[in-house]
Amino acid sequence: MASSPAVSVPIIDSHIHLYPQSEVETHQWYALAEGSHLAKQHSIQEYQTATGAPGNLQGFVFIEVDRKNDNAKDWTYPLQEIAWLRRIVTGQPNPGEGHTAEDGRDCLGIVPWAPVVLGTAELEKYLAAAEKEAGPETWAKVKGFRYLLQDKPNGTALSDDFIEGLKLLGRKKFVFDLGVDQHKRGRIQLEEAVEMIDRAHDGVENEEDKVVFILNHLCKPDLTIVNVQTDPSYIAWRTAMFTLSKCDRTYMKLSGCFSEMPEWLRARPAEEILSAILPWLAVVIAAFGPERIMFGSDWPVCTLGVGDEAWKKWRRVVEMTCHMAGLGPEAQTRLWAETAREAYKLGNRQVYKVVDLTRDAPIEE
Repeated sequence: MASSPAVSVPIIDSHIHLYPQSEVETHQWYALAEGSHLAKQHSIQEYQTATGAPGNLQGFVFIEVDRKNDNAKDWTYPLQEIAWLRRIVTGQPNPGEGHTAEDGRDCLGIVPWAPVVLGTAELEKYLAAAEKEAGPETWAKVKGFRYLLQDKPNGTALSDDFIEGLKLLGRKKFVFDLGVDQHKRGRIQLEEAVEMIDRAHDGVENEEDKVVFILNHLCKPDLTIVNVQTDPSYIAWRTAMFTLSKCDRTYMKLSGCFSEMPEWLRARPAEEILSAILPWLAVVIAAFGPERIMFGSDWPVCTLGVGDEAWKKWRRVVEMTCHMAGLGPEAQTRLWAETAREAYKLGNRQVYKVVDLTRDAPIEE
């Protein structure tokens, strides 16, 4: 495959996870990951090393890392995660936590965990506790919440309490990051996601009070499929993507694909990965368009089976995807940065120049 022309645009990484060594054991997944690459500190300094700290990387959005919560009833560890983020944002690291006093500026947005499943009364209590734990400076960076559905019983997202919790987030102008898993859980996760979004918006008269949904990781399709023309799993996923995209208050993260690939493919060059997963990438581009797609790395989860070069490899895959889709500098700027800035309300657009390196002169923005 021919190499793609280089277009220099700003990058906002819309999906990363961070945690200090001292709190690794507080995560739901720790027992399964103990001894693996994930079961150690992943803080900002490690992230900077993984990315190579390119000059056009403007910052990241932190996504909750699934702390233990006793079926949403114990908020000790989720609030501890917010306290950790407060140390990052306010520049007050504990010794050895992997970030400096200046690194907080790279954290553009925060999406913590929230017990949406418990309904509005308990969710209100949690939000008050979270705001107190965060303090004003850190709370200002909280843009939404996530409650992972990928490992929850079928029907969780359709309970009345869950739907009312989503409506509360919408009224408070918080987004909801939606994490479902078609690969492991089947099409029911997609069907429930469609119904959940419909119900969360039903009866909400003010458009601005309708909760914004940000779909994680292409909804985790099965990227081991070979014959996409006839495979029922792929067809169900493709149908769901176009259905979900009909709601203009839904966005999609171009992220998380390494985890759904066969192991042999993860180790291959970016060009071969693109060729293998192009049927999925093409559907997402066609359904959502660059104006509702945002780049995300899913670091450090993306390193599993890929290694330390995972962030750079995924960036390369996305660069080639933009080239294959014929996206110009404006559209690429949306996908790489401005979609995330809009969806998460990360602040005013920064002043910069988009440079198409295949041309002779910069393109003024």
